[in-house]
Amino acid sequence: MSMMDKIKGMLKGHESQADKGVDKAGDYVDKKTGGKYRSQVDMGQDRMRDEFGTGRGRDNPPRT
Repeated sequence: MSMMDKIKGMLKGHESQADKGVDKAGDYVDKKTGGKYRSQVDMGQDRMRDEFGTGRGRDNPPRT
C-alpha cells in the first residue's frame, strides 16, 4: 500500500476538512511568498483536491 493510499484512507469521510486544509496551506504559501507563485499554488491545490477526492465541481465552487 502506497503512502498516498494510506492518506486517502485516512481522509475518507472527511473530505470537507481535507479541502479546508488544502485551502489553508495554499493561503499560507501565498502569504509567505507575497503571492508571487499564486498560479502554481492554485494548480497544486487543484491537484491535491483531485487526488483526495475533494475536487471543486459545480456543487462545490471555490471560496473567495
